[in-house]
Amino acid sequence: MQCSLVGCSLLLTDHNPGDGGFCVVKGSHKSNYKAPIDMVHGKAHTEYVEQLNTKAGDVILFSEGTVHGALPWMGEKQRRLALFRFAPAFMAYGRSYMASEDKTWPTAMYDDLTDAQSAILEPPYANRLDRPNIEEDGSVIITSRNQKKERMG
Repeated sequence: MQCSLVGCSLLLTDHNPGDGGFCVVKGSHKSNYKAPIDMVHGKAHTEYVEQLNTKAGDVILFSEGTVHGALPWMGEKQRRLALFRFAPAFMAYGRSYMASEDKTWPTAMYDDLTDAQSAILEPPYANRLDRPNIEEDGSVIITSRNQKKERMG
């Protein structure tokens, strides 16, 4: 199997029938048609949108090419999950966590971050570029691919 953009959702709480949460349009990863805007906003074609019923500890693997999203949460407990995205090193996908031109996140969010916390929020990029690496003691050093090759000799 080859897939450039893979999502992995680790469920930390149960998602029972009618609770809402992760939903998918089965087979949409093979579609050659854009999802109708009313479907995207939950106003039409809801019969094709399926909420997955899962238990805490379940893992959902999905192609980012699949039409997916989240239905409004109606569960009794707070919804919790860990979302991971995987892509080749030469491309970045997803919203950046760092301040950006479109002001996705308020810059004040970054005022009190340590160097290690800032390093964790770095977006993905190819390892040929300089990158902050967190050492065991929590300090951060900048390494590059060239420096690593030089040390290997």
